[in-house]
Amino acid sequence: MKHTNKELLGKGLRYLAGALPLIVIGPSVLYTAFNNREHPLYIAVLIFGLLACAGAIFLMFKGIGTLMKSLFD
Repeated sequence: MKHTNKELLGKGLRYLAGALPLIVIGPSVLYTAFNNREHPLYIAVLIFGLLACAGAIFLMFKGIGTLMKSLFD
């Protein structure tokens, strides 16, 4: 009988915990960037928001994949 790999489970939970703040920060920064198009730092804020959203998506996939690997592998 196989048991859960607790080290891998913890690693997956850390990935998901890292994605949690990015899930909130990314869309709020994008919203702020799109409301201030005339501001000189518009492009920089927009790029930061897009990177935060992409980072959240990456960490979510990585975390869920690691959780599945720890539970079923």
